[in-house]
Amino acid sequence: MRTLRPLPLTAEAFAPFGDVLEATGDHRLINEGMCKRHHDRARLDFGDARAGISIFNARPRSLPYSFDLIERHPEGSQAFLPMTDAPFLVIVAPDPQAEPRAFLTNGSQGINLHRGTWHGVLTPLSAPGIFAVVDRIGPTPNLEEHRYTEPWTVLAP
Repeated sequence: MRTLRPLPLTAEAFAPFGDVLEATGDHRLINEGMCKRHHDRARLDFGDARAGISIFNARPRSLPYSFDLIERHPEGSQAFLPMTDAPFLVIVAPDPQAEPRAFLTNGSQGINLHRGTWHGVLTPLSAPGIFAVVDRIGPTPNLEEHRYTEPWTVLAP
């Protein structure tokens, strides 16, 4: 059995795959000093199409979690913004032949996957698995899938 242990999601570790979206670090005060604005946290890329916001309601999974499918969106980035404060699992890979990596969010982080990043499906670890998703809306297909011949299993940290 091929196994992975999820790492905590950090901006440095996730940088090759995308952006970590969280309210930490540099900010400026707005709204009469009552709100911290953590400005421009992701590199959104929609090519010649437009941005759209969708709401996903994914069935929760649990660890250990087995998977054999990864996908990518060659025409644009894809951001996942949880609408609850529960951690979720993020699986990414440099390419289908490389060993995937697993990350566990801390419950207050979202992610933005760069254009073309191979990743697992949306994997909330508790209900409800509700996310706002910002991605490309355009006239051409934006999905490629790869199935591993042998599944991977993500173990508990």
